[in-house]
Amino acid sequence: MSLFTGWRAALRIARRDALRAKGRSALVVAMIALPVLGVTAADITYRSAELSPAEELTAEIGSADAVYSDVGLGPIQQMPDGDMYDRASGREPSEPPKPIDMRAVFPKGVRAVSEQSVSATVTTSYGIASTEITEFRTSDRMARGRIDLVGGAFPRSPGEVVATEAFLESAGLRVGSDVTVTTSGEKYTITGAVELPADLKAKQLYAEPGAVIAPWAALAKRDKKVPAPQPGETRWLVEGAGEAGIVWQDVLAANKAGALVTSRQVFENPPPESEIPLLRTDPQYANDRSYESDETSAALITVVAMALLEVVLLAGPAFAVGARRSRRQLGLLGTCGGDRSQVRAVVLGGGLVLGGVGAVAGVATGLLLTAVFRPLIEGWAGHRFGSLALHPAELAVIAVLGLVTGLLAAFAPAIVAGRQSVLESLTGRRGVRRGSRVLPITGACVLAVGVLIAVYGGTGGNSTLVAGGSVVAELGLLACIPVIVGLLGRLGRRLPLSPRMALRDAARNRGRTAPAVAAVMAAVAGSVAIATYMSSSLAESDYAYMPMLTKGTIALTAGDSEAAERLPAARAAVEHDMAVTGGRADISRVWAGSDCNAYYEDENGGCGSLSLVKPTGKGHTCPLATKGAKELAARLSADEHRAMMRTPACVDVHNSTGSFSYDSDNIVIGDAALLGTYVKLDDPAAAAALKAGTPVLLNEAYAENGEVTLKAVHTYNAEDKKNRKLHPGPARKTTDRLKVYIAKAEYATTPGIRMILPQRTAERLGLHTQPLGSVYAVAHDPTEAENQRVTAAIDQAGGGLWVQTNSGPNDRGSTILLILTLFAGVVTVGAAAITTGLAKADAEADLSTLSAVGAPPLVRRSLSGFQCLVVALTGVLLGTAAGLVPAVALRLVDLREAMEYMRQQPMESAYTPIVLPWATIGLLAVAVPLLAGGLAALFTRSRVALARRTG
Repeated sequence: MSLFTGWRAALRIARRDALRAKGRSALVVAMIALPVLGVTAADITYRSAELSPAEELTAEIGSADAVYSDVGLGPIQQMPDGDMYDRASGREPSEPPKPIDMRAVFPKGVRAVSEQSVSATVTTSYGIASTEITEFRTSDRMARGRIDLVGGAFPRSPGEVVATEAFLESAGLRVGSDVTVTTSGEKYTITGAVELPADLKAKQLYAEPGAVIAPWAALAKRDKKVPAPQPGETRWLVEGAGEAGIVWQDVLAANKAGALVTSRQVFENPPPESEIPLLRTDPQYANDRSYESDETSAALITVVAMALLEVVLLAGPAFAVGARRSRRQLGLLGTCGGDRSQVRAVVLGGGLVLGGVGAVAGVATGLLLTAVFRPLIEGWAGHRFGSLALHPAELAVIAVLGLVTGLLAAFAPAIVAGRQSVLESLTGRRGVRRGSRVLPITGACVLAVGVLIAVYGGTGGNSTLVAGGSVVAELGLLACIPVIVGLLGRLGRRLPLSPRMALRDAARNRGRTAPAVAAVMAAVAGSVAIATYMSSSLAESDYAYMPMLTKGTIALTAGDSEAAERLPAARAAVEHDMAVTGGRADISRVWAGSDCNAYYEDENGGCGSLSLVKPTGKGHTCPLATKGAKELAARLSADEHRAMMRTPACVDVHNSTGSFSYDSDNIVIGDAALLGTYVKLDDPAAAAALKAGTPVLLNEAYAENGEVTLKAVHTYNAEDKKNRKLHPGPARKTTDRLKVYIAKAEYATTPGIRMILPQRTAERLGLHTQPLGSVYAVAHDPTEAENQRVTAAIDQAGGGLWVQTNSGPNDRGSTILLILTLFAGVVTVGAAAITTGLAKADAEADLSTLSAVGAPPLVRRSLSGFQCLVVALTGVLLGTAAGLVPAVALRLVDLREAMEYMRQQPMESAYTPIVLPWATIGLLAVAVPLLAGGLAALFTRSRVALARRTG
């Protein structure tokens, strides 16, 4: 019999066996199809979300042939794509170049549409919001691809606008609503909703050219109280006269006039380098500017490899159970003259058949789901796909990987089935085999070596060694799992019946328990590793973040003395519309001489200054900002450097936020209410000091012998008639020693305040003060609706005030952490459920015996639940331990890099924490195993029909 004929028979037998055991076959197909589905969807999404250069150009210029803009440099030279340009002369001109008359620059016969933006405040359903208004004819065909209509109609008259969907949602408006530009008073009707395919989250309004800026400017010219608009530079979208569009010669002609041009024709057909003047002037622009990291490819390979490992580990036991339940059929094959290779071929044929079905189903379903959920994916990504990019070669490789995975999953069961004797197959006896001692010993050694390699790579700054050591360590742990599972049986001696039987069943049937535990471990290890690294990076980001205000507070501030008079009305709005908790703390500005916010350095005398003099010496001067700092930094550990950076002497050398004042050295006028509301200093002695007229110093590095030195320069501008009249004579300098109350060192990090000065003390020193605003404690950061309501109330009162809040650190990554937790949880529940199902199928005779001897029906259900719980909990705990190895090692790499940079720049932080994601670990270690066990118990039938024992 030829090889082809033998495999054809094996495949026929495998196909019939798959159809006969539909439940088990569907399970294996699902296990193979799921990762293929995920990789297919990820591939299509990644390729579709990655815009091609042509699609990026369309996002910038729409359907136009080119876009012209005045960069204000005079004659220029540019690269063909318009990304890089420089002055043609290479030097600064003696006087600023004049604006370009762009219509004179255009080639003959072209059609052009102007585009100009201005920042403005407009009315909303909640109040008033700040937004960008662009004057651009959105109905023009050149706007297609850049601005698309999704509802309503384009504006046709000066009194109409269109808004992006993001703006409509944030403002609580809809098509047909009216908005009013608050500065000009002009009302506009929203006729349509649009979207920017390249930026779905943009909040903008679009009006016809001349509809917003011109009326606003005309009103500002008539009424000096109206602030004039500050529009951006005008850009022109241009459509060529013929099919050629805007060619390179047109671009060179525009460059001579000072215009920068981005042309579709030039982009698609760039000129040779010899015809690019900028390259002749400066050849460095010819260098490749693209940068592509290998990390994405490495991550993709890792994800695919882990998905394949998951399938092999999960589907392998299913093939093993299938081969065991078909052992009589395989024994009959041996009695008919079939050799071991043909028995193996039958089991491998099952892997080939089910792997092929799973691969095709996975690719097809992945494509279908990506197409169905495309709008949701685009919304999450923040931009539209250019097209649904399908790469047949990549999809074919993914399908082949699914097919190979099925074969790999059936490989070990095929070898076991081939080794089994014909007599054992026909009688159903399994025989007894002792576990190998070589495998766990080897696994333990490999585990230790892998951990050592990962740690060595981390301390040496080698990410490749970290990755390799982590994989080796996980493989070593995989080899140890059968022994760990075997030890579980000994833990159940004193447990009740169901958990004792579950532990002993897991230990007795390691062939199906160990792979499932390994699958859970692999999934959890990857999730815990990434979650740990992300949590640590977020903690590092939080440490580096410099807040403008104390956490849980907002500040209402006035821009000038006229606006300060409207503070009562603004305070009422804040207290009514925002989640204010408790009272408020009023603050005032303080300065010496003429106010630098109103008077500047000029021929009339400039303005004054006020500052705290910082003493020198230990406890006052930051050692990391003096001579010998690099030598000191070389001797410090990361923790020692962090502790030194947090000392009062160093805390404000590198970063000192001017949240309330930029000209008074972070000195504010306040009372005891400011201590509790903003500083969070609950100290009766500090409150009593302020009441008695003694300043409270928050940074002890500025104090010496309980006193601070306050230096003031009382310079008065000639135009400052009011204050100069109070202080006639020449400019004078004063230095005052003030007794202060010194707060603890931890309050030196208070954002924006270095010292709180009582009002009467400022007056006694001859300083000037002016109400600045109020600080409030709030339950949560203001929402957009709350901000808009308060802004409307402030504008109605006369404007000139604003509410300041903390922007907070960057993206918290909570979505990614949630996805990782869900992924690991689904795999854990799935692996545990598969193992439980296989255990039920494999031990049906034992369960029948259990019922026959009088076990209550609830025992069957609780046994399934504990079997599931054992697999899930064991895999999660091992996976958590395995996932910490690469995470910790990679953080050691980051620490090494941070230390090297800190030793070159001593004032830069080297803080590289390792933070465990306890929420993720808690969900995986507690909630997920309990959920798996509960579901298994819930869906298990408590009663079973008695059957005759076989064998």
